[in-house]
Amino acid sequence: MTKRKILFLGESYRADAITWMNGLKEFGDFEICTWELQTPNNSKLNRFRRILEYLFSPISIRKTIRKEKPDMIIAERTTSYGFLAAISGMHPIAIAQQGRTDLWPEGSVLLPLKKIIQKHAFKKADLIHAWGPVMTISMKAIGVDMNKVLVIPKGIDLSLFSSSINNSNKIEAIVTRSLQPEYRHDSILKAFAILHQKGIDFSLTIVGDGTRLQFLKDLAQDLQIENKVIFTGRIPNTELPKLLQQSNLYISMPITEGVSASLFEAMACNCYPVVSDIPGNQSWIKHRKNGQLIAIDNIEMLAEELIWSFENTESRNNAIIKNRKFVEENANYDINMKIIADKYHELLDSRK
Repeated sequence: MTKRKILFLGESYRADAITWMNGLKEFGDFEICTWELQTPNNSKLNRFRRILEYLFSPISIRKTIRKEKPDMIIAERTTSYGFLAAISGMHPIAIAQQGRTDLWPEGSVLLPLKKIIQKHAFKKADLIHAWGPVMTISMKAIGVDMNKVLVIPKGIDLSLFSSSINNSNKIEAIVTRSLQPEYRHDSILKAFAILHQKGIDFSLTIVGDGTRLQFLKDLAQDLQIENKVIFTGRIPNTELPKLLQQSNLYISMPITEGVSASLFEAMACNCYPVVSDIPGNQSWIKHRKNGQLIAIDNIEMLAEELIWSFENTESRNNAIIKNRKFVEENANYDINMKIIADKYHELLDSRK
């Protein structure tokens, strides 16, 4: 029997996308082909070129469909690739909402257009992925048919992200989010500067790359904590579990969040989560129960809660055990990706 083939529309280099595609190959025995925009989104001129490319992309996608003859099409982001899947003329279609709403940035002049595009994508989709409960709020609000929505995270590989106990007598914190303004690494550094002024010892590992790398390195120097902050730069995903296992606190301060695989990875490796107090994190973290929720950009609160987390060892250790169990039960990649792959086969069988 020939393998069923899926056409994936989206940025195929993103860790999220790779997880999704690999899971479908492994647990659904699917063959995957991909299509994505070729113009990088890194300058004003390129942004204009990218919009032009987007306008002509339906022709290119149809050509790919004729050549590859996929059985179904899947796409990430309801307002971009999801819409392209919806107008491809192909079924079944599965689309994934990536953010809390995908209608971002909130003040954008394109917002009314994005709303129309998103509505069409939702209407045409045979299956809609919500990687967590926070994503269903905006879907219900605009009247999406919730029978089409599958609420389940892709999960993480628990054999890679395994638990380990860190008995260090100092704060060993880690940040694994991309170095972009919306992740507020500057607030994190300033909070650690407060700890430094109070004479509290720590090490802070900032993993990854992004537009703010040099800015953040300079800031660490200005705050006189550069010898306690390690910038790893981009690392292979295979090295991440080891860094998480060597840490005892995980910090993530985004201003908006869908469902964070990074948070699950940290919880799986027994890092205690200190995260921003926003809906995407409130789904999983209860303040001072299994982690800390910090008001956005509240540097003093972040510093205080870091100290609280570290000093309350018993509370932290209980949380770590609870969080690992939670991830095993709710975010196990092997279980969740099998459910998703089976759902795709079911969709294909029902169309025969």
